[in-house]
Amino acid sequence: MFSKSCNYAIKATIFIAKHSLEEKKVGFVDIAKEIDSPQAFTAKILQILVKAGIIESVKGVNGGFYIPIKRIKKTFLVEIVDAIDGDAVFHGCGLGLSQCSETHPCPVHDKFKSIRNELAHMLETTNLEELALGIKSGETFLKSL
Repeated sequence: MFSKSCNYAIKATIFIAKHSLEEKKVGFVDIAKEIDSPQAFTAKILQILVKAGIIESVKGVNGGFYIPIKRIKKTFLVEIVDAIDGDAVFHGCGLGLSQCSETHPCPVHDKFKSIRNELAHMLETTNLEELALGIKSGETFLKSL
């Protein structure tokens, strides 16, 4: 459903949110390691997230990436997806056809439409706080075993 960049962005943002809840900043090397992403690729993704206003960065000895605590609960997954992949996931064809609509549907149009709507709802209602708390408590994970 999402690009590799978007998957990494979501994982990175959750990891940053977890540390931000503890009032800590985290460096991009640690982020890349935690989400199993190449460092250069991670740095580019983090730049996009900073430009989109989803995360913030501070340079220097005590620098790193963070999200202001008040913003963690108000940031939803849809914002990350939109910053990295745009809105194609909400409008695209399930088979990748360039022209698929109610009047000219692909074979999976109706079934994919309901899945896409459920996905949109999940992205619009899931905030970083709940995901970061799941990581912090050990109930959920950002890496495979």
